[in-house]
Amino acid sequence: MSVAGTVFLLFAVAGLQVALRLREVPVPDLVGLSEEQAATTLGRHGLEVRVEPLLRIDPSIPAGHVADQDPATGLTTRSGRSVKVWLSSGASAGSVPTLIGQSERGARARLEEDALRLRGVSEIRSNRYPSDSVVAQEPPPLGSAANVSVLINRGERGATYVMPDLIGVYGADAAEVLRARGFRVSVVGDHPYPDIEPGVVLRQFPQTGFQIAHGEAISLEVSR
Repeated sequence: MSVAGTVFLLFAVAGLQVALRLREVPVPDLVGLSEEQAATTLGRHGLEVRVEPLLRIDPSIPAGHVADQDPATGLTTRSGRSVKVWLSSGASAGSVPTLIGQSERGARARLEEDALRLRGVSEIRSNRYPSDSVVAQEPPPLGSAANVSVLINRGERGATYVMPDLIGVYGADAAEVLRARGFRVSVVGDHPYPDIEPGVVLRQFPQTGFQIAHGEAISLEVSR
């Protein structure tokens, strides 16, 4: 190879290395930011966010905010790549509630109350399940995650009813009345509560005022 050719090749290699370095960007500090704030911050650096499904227990960081990230702050990565983040569950890991059998509105309300996010909704049409009810979920109940996806049956909608206010009544009595009218009622938990007799409804899903249909699941949590 001639001297001119060798010089050209060296400049070409050097130019390629400079171009590759120019595509590298520093990874910003995301810890403590919400998912939306993290996405905005990364976007300004030409990067994307990828939220991992598992939560990290961190009492110093509010639930739903970034507890850890990969790559770490200060490292460099190529523009256009994703940065993985793990959200905090707060002082304890958030437990995914049972959503199967609930309406879409009821599932959304339950997730919101538990500070979890509905990540995706898939649909089927079937006569095997009540209309507008959750027939599957990911992660399954009692798992630990920040985001939950559900599968909802979009069959023909039948008659609907308004969910009554059951807070303060005896769970056994409420369950008996509702089951006699075609609803599926279950007591999913009991909790100690000062000055309240055992068996009194403390929480209900769906909540008061939501539309419910025959065959839909109703969950009650009572005092003990």
